[in-house]
Amino acid sequence: MTTTSSPLPTRRLGRTDMTITRVGFGSWAVSGSGWRFGWGATDDAESISAIHHALEAGVNWIDTAAVYGLGHSEELVGKAVAALPQAERPYLFTKAGLVWDPDNPSAAPRRIMKPASVRRELEDSLRRLGVDHIDLYQVHYPDTGESLEYAGGGFGATSPNATPLEEYWQVMAELKAEGKVRAIGLSNHTPDLLEAAERIAHVDVIQPPFSAINRSSAAEIAWAHAHDTGVIVYSPLQSGLLTGAFSAERVAALPADDWRRAHHDFTTGLPANLALAEALRPVAARHGVSVAEVAIAWVLAWPGITGAIVGARRADQVDGWIGAASVELTGADLDEIAAAITGSGAGDGPARP
Repeated sequence: MTTTSSPLPTRRLGRTDMTITRVGFGSWAVSGSGWRFGWGATDDAESISAIHHALEAGVNWIDTAAVYGLGHSEELVGKAVAALPQAERPYLFTKAGLVWDPDNPSAAPRRIMKPASVRRELEDSLRRLGVDHIDLYQVHYPDTGESLEYAGGGFGATSPNATPLEEYWQVMAELKAEGKVRAIGLSNHTPDLLEAAERIAHVDVIQPPFSAINRSSAAEIAWAHAHDTGVIVYSPLQSGLLTGAFSAERVAALPADDWRRAHHDFTTGLPANLALAEALRPVAARHGVSVAEVAIAWVLAWPGITGAIVGARRADQVDGWIGAASVELTGADLDEIAAAITGSGAGDGPARP
């Protein structure tokens, strides 16, 4: 891709032939309202402007999913990319496995990875994105046959209708062999599942959640590091909490259809999370960058992490994190952040790379 600014830092994505910028554009937040896990109303023109602004700044990949906005996010990304010359188009990463009921869009999507369903999802994603192949196709969650519930903090119990990992990972490998997808990945899968998948076909990429608040995926990242598997983490800013722009008043003012209103990070966990974000300010001031850039730089400092997915609904929000990969945190910075994590009581998991 050509850019209008100095090149952003890059890293090879596992064993694939793709070299990606260490920050990528995440399109969950631009998915719009009218579904269970939306972020409130969005302006499509503004969202496309944000995508273009990120690409102009040097970002060379977009992560999306079929379920975001029940297809709307992929359509939006497709429109944004179609407006660009071929040479300037980014890598497109998307996900399958969360299937919704079109007659009941407010219901939680179900975790389904039956082979025929996956192939239908792929064709629908190709159509919405306006491309003939997907650069990285990922399984959104392990198949349980049950609904996905974020607000409740759980992910559903396994039902007799669940598709075994061995079956759905074989289908993913077949899609890659057929040239419909360039690389295959697993999101939200534990190390034992990653190990089982690796015995069938190499796991090109994993996509776990990871931030200074949610550090629970350290074992998955270590597994990937040991297996030459790329790692793109999601929610490095914990859905906005680590931007330094949140407050209890802003949370209280979130629209009723914003999924964050009911999530524990924005309710019972809010005081600790805001305290951690505030503690990042001195580090940001020393480096002359934003709190968000420090939070993302902390994530990128972990061994094995290739890149971080960062969302934005407006172009100016992109400016708040675009320089994160160029921030080099010192050992003293990492010690200070670890002390802040421990002192705040935010989240769980190891506090230092």
